Amino acid sequence: MDISIYFKSVVDSDCAPIVICNLEHKIIYMNPAAIQRYSKRGGSKLIGSSLLDCHSSESNEKIFKVIDWFRGDSNNNRIFTFHNPKENKDVYMVALRSETNELIGYYEKHELRTPEQEKPYDF
Repeated sequence: MDISIYFKSVVDSDCAPIVICNLEHKIIYMNPAAIQRYSKRGGSKLIGSSLLDCHSSESNEKIFKVIDWFRGDSNNNRIFTFHNPKENKDVYMVALRSETNELIGYYEKHELRTPEQEKPYDF
């Protein structure tokens, strides 16, 4: 059974943007929330382009340092990058690793801090 369809479904159903990159910083996948979030920058047309083109040189230097940190130890898998007070969310870079623990890429993870307003199980 190919379980990759399940992983794709998890990523696609997340309401937070997820942009997945390989180690050459090429954007290889964007979930629907990311496509919408970055629509003014091209949305799905960003897939295949370099993430580095979307950031300042200062940000790119930080990305390079994080990748070096990920490579330095297989336990280095998540790092806080900034808090966005306007949207009340924290943003992280997360390592992606193969089954043999080899670093194969990374993604940006948004974690919203605003408490949910819906009622639990409100069908």
